[in-house]
Amino acid sequence: MTKGSLKQILLITDGCSNQGEDPVAVAALANESGITVNVIGVIENDSIEKKGMKEIDEIAASGGGISQIVYAEQLSQTVQMVTRKAMTQTLQGVVNRELRQILGSNTNLEELSPDKRGEVMEVVDELGETSDLQVLIMIDTSASMATKLETVKEALLDLSLSLNARMGNNQFSVLVFPGKRKEAERLLNWTPNLELLTSVFPKLATGGITPTGPALREGMSYFKKKRSLRRLLSDDEYMEGSI
Repeated sequence: MTKGSLKQILLITDGCSNQGEDPVAVAALANESGITVNVIGVIENDSIEKKGMKEIDEIAASGGGISQIVYAEQLSQTVQMVTRKAMTQTLQGVVNRELRQILGSNTNLEELSPDKRGEVMEVVDELGETSDLQVLIMIDTSASMATKLETVKEALLDLSLSLNARMGNNQFSVLVFPGKRKEAERLLNWTPNLELLTSVFPKLATGGITPTGPALREGMSYFKKKRSLRRLLSDDEYMEGSI
């Protein structure tokens, strides 16, 4: 098993979507393309609808990720926990797939002997610290999130400090929904420095709809694979032949 890049969407919201395509279906597409979708539901005064809780759980389950309902004041530790737990869960899934290829279709990590399972988990832990990590943070900025955004900012800065202790490379990007002119808008391009949020967060405006599905689809496009030199040359040759 080789070191790779872990791709995560971390969706922070406090309610259910009300415009656009089904976010559960979009999360499934993201998972199929190798992107784990985790969802944190932020609440205050026990106020979250059953419909919203159901959607939060279903998006994460469909996206192969983790869901967590949390009070705003507990958000910092939850963001870190969900991100790291999702990394381990993703790596365990990769391990199980490789075990099935080596030992048979019905084999998984839990069926190994305790000693062997411990050795495999040591490898998983090491990969969790050394693999490259891309986290797209999607923030619901609908009207009901207005009082929670300062807590969200603090939680994300804590996440940056926590993940920067890893040996692997970290890349963060931030998308907010709804945007000022469209359903979703990129707030921060890919960067290893999540502290840049301190300059962009004060500019955030809250209000409007909650287009979670369209925002997830927009977020998927941020994880584009780098084209190879051969592909670049092939594209150039194709374009020259088309002129």
